[in-house]
Order: sequence, then C-alpha cells, then structure tokens
Amino acid sequence: MTIPHGMLFVATHIAAEDEADFNLWYDHEHVAERVAIPGFLSGTRYQALSAERRYLGLYETESLDTFTGADYFAAFTRQTAWSVNNLDKMVNPMRRVCAISHQHGQGTGSHLAVLTLQAGMERAALQQWQSGVQQTPGYIASRLLTPDVTLSTPLPREPRAPRAMQPMLLLHCSDAQTCQTLAAQAADALNGDAQLYALSWQLTKQEMAHGEH
Repeated sequence: MTIPHGMLFVATHIAAEDEADFNLWYDHEHVAERVAIPGFLSGTRYQALSAERRYLGLYETESLDTFTGADYFAAFTRQTAWSVNNLDKMVNPMRRVCAISHQHGQGTGSHLAVLTLQAGMERAALQQWQSGVQQTPGYIASRLLTPDVTLSTPLPREPRAPRAMQPMLLLHCSDAQTCQTLAAQAADALNGDAQLYALSWQLTKQEMAHGEH
C-alpha cells in the first residue's frame, strides 16, 4: 500500500505595515528552512485573488511521519528571531497538517482554488466530479487534503477553538478563468466553499540540492 504524502497548509493575513518584512522573511528564509528539513519535498507560496486570508503556504512531505520526526521538531527549537517576530504578527492564521488522501492529475497550476468541504463527504462524488472535468482545458490536477487533528497544532496567533478539521480540495488550473469556473462548479457539486489564489513561487528539494553545488 502506498503511503500518502503529507501537506502542511498555512494561511494567514498580515497587517499592511508588516507586509514587506513578512514577505522578505518568507521568501528569503522561511521557505528554504522548511524545504531543507528531511522529508520535505517542496514549499509553494500563493497570494489571494478572492480569499479570507491573503497568503497561503503549502509544504509537501514524503508522509505524515515527517511531522513527528526529530528534524521537524528541531526546527521549532532553533527558530530565528526574525521567524518568531513574523509568526507573532500573523493575523487570523490557520495551520493544518494533512494527508494527501486522494490525487487526480499531476502538476502545479498557476492558479489554485481551495475548497473547504463537509466532513464525511463521499469520495464517490468527488471522483465523479473529477472524471467530468479532467478533459477541461486549463484543468491541471486536484488533491484532497484530510487534516490530522493531533498534528494540526495551532500557530501562536491562531484561535485555539473552535478549529474545524474539515477536508479541503486543492484545485490546480493553468488560468484564472478556468479556476474560477471549476471552483464554482465544484463548490456546487460537493457542497463546499471556494477561495482563489495565484501562484507566487515554489522551491523544491531538487532545486535546493542543485543550488548547493
């Protein structure tokens, strides 16, 4: 049986006066620090087109075991002052550690819709929807994220309760219009709420290794 990959999902807003330093920290320290941790495969940043939180970070890992390992734990015990400062300035953040429990298609699109689904959603309904859109121009891939309650500990400024652990569908598309259209269709078919993001940049483990030479 194939072990599903893991996904760290972090969304947040940030005050306008803190935004420049926040992005400098994220782009030049934080993503690289996380991707360097053994078991991490990539880190990807997005900015909101229509979403509650302006910034989204997605970090793919080899499995959920990455988040219980000594290397990941050590990353929290040696955070820089810059990291501590920016984590404390996050506004309404949301952190979820998820299993990628289902994947359809391959690749990362220029645009992303995040659909929050209902707990107990029937997998058959999702697969039926995916089958119906797989030949749509602009559709790239979709992934179902299932949060792990134990591993999804809150960020410093994240409300402790209530913290709904609902499944999320990541819908990757190659253009904004397709993403918006398919997100609306998926929200209707799967009884979910959609938020739209545009890709900022991505760093993979392979790119880090190549850059060290």
